[in-house]
Amino acid sequence: MGAFHAYDIRGVYGVDFDKDVAYKVGFFLPELLSAGKVLVGRDARVSSDEIHEYLLKGLTDAGADVYDIGLSTTPMVYFGTANYGFKASVQITASHNPAEYNGMKVSRENALPVGLDTGLGQIRDWIEQGRECVPASVRGRVHEMDIRKDYLAFLLKYKGDWSGLKIAMDVSNGMASLFVRDIFGDTPSYIYEEMDGRFPNHEPNPLVQKNVEDLKKLVVATGSDIGVIFDGDADRVMFVDENGRFVSPDLMIAVLGHYFLEERGESGYVHQDIRSSKAVGEYLAPMGGVMNTWRVGRAYAAHKLREINGVFGGELAGHYYFRDFFYSDSGLLAAILILNVVAKMKTRGISLSQLIGKIEKYHNSGEINFRVEDKKGAMDAVRDYFVEQEKPVAYMDFDGYRVEFSDWWFNIRPSNTEPYLRFLCEATSLDLLEEKVAQVRRIIETQFGGR
Repeated sequence: MGAFHAYDIRGVYGVDFDKDVAYKVGFFLPELLSAGKVLVGRDARVSSDEIHEYLLKGLTDAGADVYDIGLSTTPMVYFGTANYGFKASVQITASHNPAEYNGMKVSRENALPVGLDTGLGQIRDWIEQGRECVPASVRGRVHEMDIRKDYLAFLLKYKGDWSGLKIAMDVSNGMASLFVRDIFGDTPSYIYEEMDGRFPNHEPNPLVQKNVEDLKKLVVATGSDIGVIFDGDADRVMFVDENGRFVSPDLMIAVLGHYFLEERGESGYVHQDIRSSKAVGEYLAPMGGVMNTWRVGRAYAAHKLREINGVFGGELAGHYYFRDFFYSDSGLLAAILILNVVAKMKTRGISLSQLIGKIEKYHNSGEINFRVEDKKGAMDAVRDYFVEQEKPVAYMDFDGYRVEFSDWWFNIRPSNTEPYLRFLCEATSLDLLEEKVAQVRRIIETQFGGR
């Protein structure tokens, strides 16, 4: 059952899970969520058709009716779940992972995510315990459902005037290809626009910089004002400035403040994950944004944004969440809103790099991964060392530790899906940043054999 993770079900298909697991997930899901109707979408991966077949067989054997929307982005499934009042939905996808991976993202009523702690763990236990799947006396039926028109109409409500903007776009051969021409038109310079679940050009993960290289080159070659790149299932989006420089996704939370807080005049909570730059909150505070920091991942972020009734939020991984979108994340909606801001800034003579320059105040290490057996011991050792040396001005102990000092801060946390300890820090100077990173390396490598 190695495919059951904190946020979703995901792994190498045929190794970490198979069609039998897909069937059982389908069979047990209606009982778990008390759902007589289940919305289902899928991405274009080679294995998605087989997973789809067995998932639907499980759902209908359990007596549930399936409303099948076919090929879809993950946010399109969220939209369908909340907009039409479904109590359960499944998107078949492995998001940004390589082609040999696949999985399932499960949502409940109002498009709230179902994670390991909120239901997936129960399904995993039922499967591991060998619980029998006895078909219902009346099998469910499969209904084809077309929600594309309604979802596109929802997105287009937010589209601004981009006539003065030159856009370069990498669709990553992913599911955003269903909508990019309808939303962004024919004027952007597109690459890898064809939907292809084998991902022949690069893996659909924009956080890995080698996957963004072609977009960076395209931006410079075409003289574009901004580059846009989606991941495989279009729940994430990332950006490149006019100089071909990748923009850290957490800084785009601050950019979105110009739309929600400045243009629309809203105020209130803005969500960020525990790894986000301190600069984001400092930039948004004068606009009326109050930062709320919480755990990494949609399974936590979407629940938290709803709980605090936050205006919007985002994560370092390129997820952006919106109260307007059922407190869920959408790469396409985020791209639309950020293009609106960048277009307006251009009319004032401000480029994307200049805007980011006003936000970005700190030197950032990026995430550094250490392979460590004793994750908790290493985390505690790093925390204790610096807390004893300096006086913290802020301390958070969920999802690892975030400890802030007057001129630097760090987050150290265990990976939910890999055997790594992840470390990230920011400092007011490059020298200070390098000093702190070196100290952390010394602690983890000498005391815990990290590498």
